[in-house]
Amino acid sequence: MQFKILVIDDEPILRDSLKVALETSGHAVITARTGEEGLELFRRESPDLVLLDHWLPGMNGDEVLRYIKGIDEEIPVIVMTAQGSIELAVSSMKMGAFDFLVKPFELDQLETLVKRGLDRVRLKKEVEWLRAQYQAKFHRGGMIHASQKMKDLLKIAEKLARSSDTTVLIEGETGTGKELLAEYIHFLSPRSSFPFIPLNCGAVPRDLFESELFGYEKGAFTGALEKGKAGKVEASEKGTLFLDEVGELPISAQVKVLRVLEEKEYFRVGGNEKKKADVRIVAATNKNLESEVKKGNFRDDLYFRLNVVKLRIPPLRERKEDILPLFRFFADRFNEQFKKGFVQVSKEAEERILSYPWPGNIRELRNAVERIILLERGDAILKKHISFLDGKDGGQQETSQAKAVIPPQGIVLEDVEKEYILEALSMKKGNKIQAAKLLGISRSALLYRMAKYGIK
Repeated sequence: MQFKILVIDDEPILRDSLKVALETSGHAVITARTGEEGLELFRRESPDLVLLDHWLPGMNGDEVLRYIKGIDEEIPVIVMTAQGSIELAVSSMKMGAFDFLVKPFELDQLETLVKRGLDRVRLKKEVEWLRAQYQAKFHRGGMIHASQKMKDLLKIAEKLARSSDTTVLIEGETGTGKELLAEYIHFLSPRSSFPFIPLNCGAVPRDLFESELFGYEKGAFTGALEKGKAGKVEASEKGTLFLDEVGELPISAQVKVLRVLEEKEYFRVGGNEKKKADVRIVAATNKNLESEVKKGNFRDDLYFRLNVVKLRIPPLRERKEDILPLFRFFADRFNEQFKKGFVQVSKEAEERILSYPWPGNIRELRNAVERIILLERGDAILKKHISFLDGKDGGQQETSQAKAVIPPQGIVLEDVEKEYILEALSMKKGNKIQAAKLLGISRSALLYRMAKYGIK
């Protein structure tokens, strides 16, 4: 990341020396001889940091600083002042200067202060980039919907987002978009500048769950890292921790999660130091937690604490108005990814898409669209392209018992493997254990391949 630095100083030798030194460090540098010229360059060039001499002809450093801070309150301004003017420099800092340098100064001093100032700028830019990614995700299709049910749900979610601490429990079948809704709440909340950390409670081995959630200290158990490890709670500090499949939480960990919710504190595994947890928890489940409480599988006090506000995402079969908009959204995405040109869906294909129950919900719909765009050709999606929804392949695919046939133009083996993984997940409604069995591989091998191909 290259930064632009504005140097405002009336001493030609110092000004040119600073320019050479900062450019050698990889920065773009612009210079000005007077305060008036510096302000003109500031407005035109929008630098990331300013080195400002306090004593300038005409408009002095204090006046320039005041104007700069009026335009951009966040920009770091380092004031340079002559020996004996430290009181003036301190006064400048009260006006908003980042720091000051007393002339003459060593190059090392300059580099240290400039680095500190630019570190702040870098962090700000990274936060802005993160927010831009969220905006791109949510403002250009992240929560595609047309149904009144989803409109009502999102209105409630938007109200909940205004609170930075209210716990939310999201219910819904597999594949309905529970994590996406949790991200949406985080994006709209005061915590959006801080991390959103997801944890699938059903994917972590029970004996490792507490160390994954709370972290551990050095030597906490055999195989522990030498320096210990931060857990998901610590990683989501000031942000949001999303506990997916919360019904799979081990009983031993439930009381500790309750402590995080009620006391805002926890201990690392093997540690004695109490740590504070400034984190919002959003949980999701496809189980009936009330039934799990009655069975003794889930603590009632934790259930009531998680269930401050409950949001239920309806399955696709209950909001058919959303099916075609989602289908077209995914088609556009995979058109771009696979360099295809499907621009329409035939009337017969639309009817079949709407009549299919989509038991795997949005995840199954997404996988179906990916399969079509990847394997088919043309500019229109036809009914025959979705015959696999009926358990038929239209003669385009061989059974696993048939002899493999490689077409003359060849194949991309990774695409074939990815397609079989998507099909297995679709057939088993997203159940990874069953999909792995269908493919004849272990669950861990399936998870590795899913990560490799970016399958979620």
